[in-house]
Amino acid sequence: MSNTAKSRSSASPNEPAPPPEARGAQESGGVIAVTRALQVLEAFALGESSLPLAELSRRCGLHKTTVLRLARTLAQSGFMVQREDGDWRLGPAAGWLGARYQAGFDAQNVLEPALRELSRVTGESAAFYVREGQVRTCLVRVEGPQGLRHHARMGEGLPLDKGSPGRVILAFSGEPGRAYEEIRKKGYYWSIGERENGVATVSAPVFGMHWRLMGSVCISGPESRLPAEKLEALAPTVIAAATQLSYALAGKTAAPSQGPVRATHWHP
Repeated sequence: MSNTAKSRSSASPNEPAPPPEARGAQESGGVIAVTRALQVLEAFALGESSLPLAELSRRCGLHKTTVLRLARTLAQSGFMVQREDGDWRLGPAAGWLGARYQAGFDAQNVLEPALRELSRVTGESAAFYVREGQVRTCLVRVEGPQGLRHHARMGEGLPLDKGSPGRVILAFSGEPGRAYEEIRKKGYYWSIGERENGVATVSAPVFGMHWRLMGSVCISGPESRLPAEKLEALAPTVIAAATQLSYALAGKTAAPSQGPVRATHWHP
């Protein structure tokens, strides 16, 4: 009997077919158990404090016994915790993992102070975005002093081709096209309602050593307060903040020298 046949015969008849993510991991040589464990962790949406086992099973497309086994294994390392009512929540190890991810970007020592100053000068919320594969994610954000402001979710994957932070990252990663050539020429980009209706942003690129693109810095707010002319007026301030961040991340006190643009990667 072939290995495939053995695998099929040993599977539980009540076990649903593996979801596309697990099948993809199997086909690409990944470890299915790890893929499934990550599915369980990723089942929690932002703002959800806990989920019952049945809901975790539904969202992951896995049998409840499989999810329970995975959850108990994750709990042994502190990535999940079972509450007294039987529901499950993310554990402290998950938060610590996120903290270590942010620490790898000098978030506290470099990014946050720079964004706080940019927010103070412009009166708007300031954020720093990085590229993760084919999406962008907000790594650090400082809320502006205004009562009416745009709220971004930390860590949420957002499209690169909608909104000024992603457009800037694409442009300075070498994306072809007249629109991106124009962004490279100007050194910034602003957008109104491109990803969210009524939201206006203006962004500029941040570089590290050897002219390596690190991400984009932006300010954001409601369109009513940030019309096109105001965004144009604030663009030099955002560029200046991006330049200072580039100095700090490159460990220099002078502007990075001009050179060829390289794709964005934080780690070698």
